[in-house]
Amino acid sequence: MAFHSLQSSNIFCFFAFLLLFGAAFAQLSTDYYSSTCPKALSTIKTAVQNAVAKEHRMGASLLRLHFHDCFGCDASVLLDDTSSLTGEKTAGPNVGSLRGFDVIDTIKSQIETLCPGVVSCADIVAVAARDSVVALGGPSWSAQLGRRDSTTASFTKANSDLPSPTMDLSGLLSAFSSKGFTAKETVALSGAHSTGQGRCVVFRDRIYNETNINKTYATSLKSNCPSSGSDDNLAPLDVTSAVIFDNAYFKNLVNSKGLLHSDQQLYSGGSTDSQVTTYSTDSAAFSADFASAMVKMGNLSPLTGTSGQIRTDCKKVN
Repeated sequence: MAFHSLQSSNIFCFFAFLLLFGAAFAQLSTDYYSSTCPKALSTIKTAVQNAVAKEHRMGASLLRLHFHDCFGCDASVLLDDTSSLTGEKTAGPNVGSLRGFDVIDTIKSQIETLCPGVVSCADIVAVAARDSVVALGGPSWSAQLGRRDSTTASFTKANSDLPSPTMDLSGLLSAFSSKGFTAKETVALSGAHSTGQGRCVVFRDRIYNETNINKTYATSLKSNCPSSGSDDNLAPLDVTSAVIFDNAYFKNLVNSKGLLHSDQQLYSGGSTDSQVTTYSTDSAAFSADFASAMVKMGNLSPLTGTSGQIRTDCKKVN
């Protein structure tokens, strides 16, 4: 999924969308702000382009932020802790790992100047993720808009329900399937790891103890990830093109160069091998399927209508 300078403990949490609560029956639309804030999308796009140009890994960070937010695609992940609310930023999979909050805050401030109280933080996160993928050379898609922002967070679920980077294929497929994703969509969305970084602590066991890993690749990783210590040292999830969104992630899997155990499980003699092979040789198919799956993910369980609110400050409830 995927990046940034301090990215990753539990980078696998790009799969946080697995916590979505089911399909939404909400009325989202691609032209939601066409009359109420016509410059909203162009403002987000420019800000994202500037942020990614300044630090390429920020593109992965913003994409990952959208995945994490899609507990309900409701901007709950942006909320700071208060005396009456425990946010999600300090949950195990997020703390010291999620980034890009400052970029979202900058965009929100710009849009509030243009159209006060109109554009939700949740929609900003969703559009920023799409624009980040495009900025990194990946596909675009028509973002469905009209989400509203939550007034609560899901700290407990963030800690208890996120998949582990040590998860085997059966666990991955089961987790995705329970939220309505097919095996094909599971593989496509995993391609978010075409960009980004993983921490030594989450791939150490793989490079020292697993056998389905390219030996030269493992040796190169050990130089920056010793058998103990240096937990926060980073390595690219895609060793071939770390800051470009492309299909090299799948080529790496075919060559036993998946950084995380859960990544390599997609090409480990199981039922998803053929789909990985397809994406490794057909970048257009991957791009199309990833874009389609991202639309589906973004449409799961948003707040709409009179639910939630439009936060003035993404970090706190109005």
